[in-house]
Amino acid sequence: MFEFTIKDAIDIVIVAVLLYYVFRLMKESGTLSIFYGAMMFIIIWLVASEIFQLRLFGSILDKFMSIGLLILVILFQDQIKRFLTEMGSRRRFGLLRKLLRHRDEEAFDVRRIVMPVVYACMSMSKSKTGALIVVQGHIPLESYANTGDHIDAEVNTRLIENIFFKNSPLHDGAMIIAGNRIVAAGCILPVSHDTSLPRSMGLRHRSALGIAQATDAMAIVVSEETGNISIAYRGKITSRLSSTDIEQRLSDMMIENGR
Repeated sequence: MFEFTIKDAIDIVIVAVLLYYVFRLMKESGTLSIFYGAMMFIIIWLVASEIFQLRLFGSILDKFMSIGLLILVILFQDQIKRFLTEMGSRRRFGLLRKLLRHRDEEAFDVRRIVMPVVYACMSMSKSKTGALIVVQGHIPLESYANTGDHIDAEVNTRLIENIFFKNSPLHDGAMIIAGNRIVAAGCILPVSHDTSLPRSMGLRHRSALGIAQATDAMAIVVSEETGNISIAYRGKITSRLSSTDIEQRLSDMMIENGR
């Protein structure tokens, strides 16, 4: 007779945690339907092989499982890379760092980076200057920064506005901020093919959503047509934001990441 032991409980918890992380990753990348399909296939495979012990059907499904896993690894190599990066990121040490850091010092550091970005976005919104600013989270953005021109400068309102000035050679690409520095500008980002995006949202918005789906970065977009400001984060994009909204969301994101 089957006995439920502590090892079985640990086994269930580990599988549940892994499934949760995979579910969250697929949801943020807009591929949740594939996750549901894969789970249904695994359930059918387990029922046929383990419960009903259908040898022929089970062996066919075994072949599909081995080939399917290889196909999934090829199709979702970026998501797998992101998952492994998150597992090995410094997030697990974030709480200890927050306890050791003085609250006032933390708030000052965040505002020193956030406010220049907010002021620049509001100024560019008034003048309808298109802009795309990406703030790095836990996942490094070196591969995207390498597609543009390296800058390595302090976060400064005038510098941001000058980079996105219409006659600037870097205004069409994305600016990447990592830590407390502007590391690159004129960068190329992955483009989201999410069909739910309104047609009024152009390439900048799709690129913002693309980087938000591929990584844990936050992307801020200033529309060149309307001057509206949008933020893409964790696979979702929100439009028509005020300066208070931008400041709050960006501050929360940076504090969460242990800045």
